[in-house]
Amino acid sequence: MHHHYAFYKPYGTLSQFINNGDGKRHHKLLGDWGEFSAGTMAIGRLDRDSEGLLLLTTDGGFSETIRSKNCEKEYWVQVDGCPTDQQLERLRSGVELTHKGESYQTRPAQVQRIPVPDLPPRGKAVRSDRHGASSWLKIIITEGKFHQVRKMTAKVGVPTLRLFRVRIGDWVIGALLAGEHRAIVVE
Repeated sequence: MHHHYAFYKPYGTLSQFINNGDGKRHHKLLGDWGEFSAGTMAIGRLDRDSEGLLLLTTDGGFSETIRSKNCEKEYWVQVDGCPTDQQLERLRSGVELTHKGESYQTRPAQVQRIPVPDLPPRGKAVRSDRHGASSWLKIIITEGKFHQVRKMTAKVGVPTLRLFRVRIGDWVIGALLAGEHRAIVVE
């Protein structure tokens, strides 16, 4: 029998259970937030500075389904500045990025401006408003390459200041608080 969890990954936590590097020894790991079944793994990742929904499972098949291009991932993203319609259209159409020296084109994304969401304060301040305006976007993608959303917004000239994942497929973060998890049912 497999186990599945929805977890609210706090800012500063690594999306892993085992510390595999000296430079990471002072960061919290997923297992620092509670007890999980043996063999539990994160499905995909959120980088250390990103927050929000992370799915955990003991089922490799479920992991493959979630990481497929058929599963939407929704992010609320605070960006530096106020993106123009042209910048938003570039994000929607896909942008050319690189990873490990290889260029790739991102798949089309759903992107829209949103009002400032009601999110809990982050462990570390994002920045002061005196450094200029910022705005919020809802970005939905069906892939999730290395730092993809951050790279996409930077590529069009509005770097990410805060990134919060609110949904993966049909699962939403809901009422979870930072560091909390709940069992989910997968059919």
